[in-house]
Amino acid sequence: MADVQKAWMYKEYGNSQEVLKLEQIDVPEIKPHEVLVKVHAAGLNPADFKRGYGFIKSLDSPLPHVPGFDVAGVVVKVGSQVSKFKKGDEVYGDVNGDFVVERPNQYAGSLAQYTAVAEKLLALKPKNLSFVEAASLPIAILTAQEGLDRAEFQKGQSLLVTGGAGGVGSLVIQLAKEVYGASVVAATASTKKLEFLKSIGADVAIDYTKVNYDELPEKYDVVYDSIGDYPKSVKVVKDGGKVIEIAAFEVDPPAFSIRLVVRGENLEKLTPYIESGKVKPILDPKAPYTFSDVLEAFAYLETGRATGKVVIALIE
Repeated sequence: MADVQKAWMYKEYGNSQEVLKLEQIDVPEIKPHEVLVKVHAAGLNPADFKRGYGFIKSLDSPLPHVPGFDVAGVVVKVGSQVSKFKKGDEVYGDVNGDFVVERPNQYAGSLAQYTAVAEKLLALKPKNLSFVEAASLPIAILTAQEGLDRAEFQKGQSLLVTGGAGGVGSLVIQLAKEVYGASVVAATASTKKLEFLKSIGADVAIDYTKVNYDELPEKYDVVYDSIGDYPKSVKVVKDGGKVIEIAAFEVDPPAFSIRLVVRGENLEKLTPYIESGKVKPILDPKAPYTFSDVLEAFAYLETGRATGKVVIALIE
């Protein structure tokens, strides 16, 4: 294995089209509790371009950064204290943990040929998924899971999801129906995405271009707001219900915002549902992008028009 690799990197904050460059850098050294992963695919999230703009710089590691959180690949080296994985294992996960407790990796993002990842952040890749499909899941499915858990969502309850066609929203719909046993799931999207919502399990598809969902008579036990639509989201929750906010942070009860704490064991809990086909990764029709088309992928992600997840593959 070479000591040098190709990686995307930005040395200053700003628009990805201006500051993100393909560089030659050292393959990261692993710590005792880490594994080195040969990256086969990397999923992109809004957090990737927001980090690049410096929105989390107060919590971030020093520049320069190799971006990319979601990864799927093969373990090529294990640290001395690693017991869960061995060389050759196919794994996936989010390469960063809790921003508030520990700063994100500086050089070991997933938009590289190799990345160093803490053992606790990874899980074995579900056997039925390709690397591209697996790389689309970690942050989105963990965010969906944590929000529903924090809301103490129960079997038989009703749920409204804003932004149901997005990376997180599309997984909230599936988890609510297939894992948590929701009685009714409603979701918002644009006109052309309504049939997609129904295809992944939504009982009610609301066209936000034609209807103000907060003016409809229906109320829900839980509202999962994936687009930062507070305080409109609060208007459709039942008395005593809860509103999960993942893109708005200055909120009042019954709304609450969540901070994702990444753990591979939480991905493992969902493996049976993924391998059975009850929960499916949703890839945007434009995915996967090649490693050389990362700037195009970032530009598309920033439009907010993706259906499901944007993924980079063929990292060579």
